[in-house]
Amino acid sequence: MAKTPPTTASAFLQLARLEAGLSQRELAEQAGVAQSEIARIESGRREPSIPTLQKILAGAGLELRFRLAPVDDHDRVLAARHARRSKAEKAVVEERHRRNVAKFAANARKR
Repeated sequence: MAKTPPTTASAFLQLARLEAGLSQRELAEQAGVAQSEIARIESGRREPSIPTLQKILAGAGLELRFRLAPVDDHDRVLAARHARRSKAEKAVVEERHRRNVAKFAANARKR
């Protein structure tokens, strides 16, 4: 089974949860949703609506804010570069990302 790539919502949710020092189960309880819903969003298997994402982020004590700004194609450039990588190169980059997220989480827990 192919791994689902992370989404913007999954990144927001993981960062919010780690910042709040909550487990998936704790965040689910705070937000009034099932833990499996949090897991599906964080894994990228589900892309929530904006109201759902706002509800879950509120469970972590955060809110989602929007603003209009000039286009910054940085993410598009990085995505195109990643798409050109070989399967092995992608695996290395994704493992590095997992390690970085784990370090971030460990540092967030120390606060």
